[in-house]
Amino acid sequence: MSAALSRVLQADWFGPLAIVIVATLVIGSIEPSFLSSFNIQILLLAVAVNCVIAFSQMIIIAVGQMNLSVGAIGGLAAISFAGMMQVWGLPGPLAALAALAIGAAAGLFNGALIAATGISAFVVTLASLSVFKGINLGITRAQPFYGVPESVKAFGNTTFLGPIPWLVLPAILVVVAIMHLLNRQVLGRHILAVGGNQSAAELSGISVARTVVWTHAISGTLAALAGIMFVARLQLGQPSIGDDWLIPSFAAPVIGGAVLAGGHVSVSGTLLGVVIVAIITQALVIFRIDPFFVQVVLGFLILWAVGINRLREIRVERVLGRI
Repeated sequence: MSAALSRVLQADWFGPLAIVIVATLVIGSIEPSFLSSFNIQILLLAVAVNCVIAFSQMIIIAVGQMNLSVGAIGGLAAISFAGMMQVWGLPGPLAALAALAIGAAAGLFNGALIAATGISAFVVTLASLSVFKGINLGITRAQPFYGVPESVKAFGNTTFLGPIPWLVLPAILVVVAIMHLLNRQVLGRHILAVGGNQSAAELSGISVARTVVWTHAISGTLAALAGIMFVARLQLGQPSIGDDWLIPSFAAPVIGGAVLAGGHVSVSGTLLGVVIVAIITQALVIFRIDPFFVQVVLGFLILWAVGINRLREIRVERVLGRI
């Protein structure tokens, strides 16, 4: 019993879950409207979109890299999705598939360039961020696409079970898919192996280049899905979609226990990290605090989470040193 309790207390998701529970109880007791049906719907909408953004970064962290172009890929897919419906008259599902293909292609471009040249993912994705954002502005001329069908708007702003919005469904599918990938699929194990120790992965016969390419393709696809969800939520294709995704995309995985060096991530921890950020943002709105203050809080949360991870690494190193 004590061993099981110890494992629970040391799990990546335990700390974030405790924060979510305490924060919900405290804020709800101070301001009862926080637990109202309308506010729960707003929270779920934010969690649904932001968790897809977080997983698009988490999968890259798992392989020991980072993707600075997550927002640019999502923004490009978003305006492509809205533009194809407005200009070409494509139905929503077909436009969504095309936008997902654009996201996957952008991710493949990043991954192939990193694998072929050996250049740091930081540098490659920093450069591609500018490329994808430039294409975005070239297509839109910095003007939004307003011709979003009513069916797409309804999917992004209506509910199907009390306060639960339809937009939660794709987020749930992503959570299940990523969990299955990392826990059950060969590619997922290769991703974690490469992130944990690239040299050892190569010696065991894993193709590091192929793994990196596939990981970035998945990341690009998830970023594109988040862009599509944003269009449905905002009811237009805004060229600025994705511009502010970078910090949140790192915050949730790190709060959830991801090791930035790679090899260890937590799907449940990342999801709870997204919930924490959503609660903080909504609490600032309810208490009429300057919303820009959320950036300060996120910065401290990231520092706190990185510090906790570092303490865990030091403890593990000490234990291994005694063996």
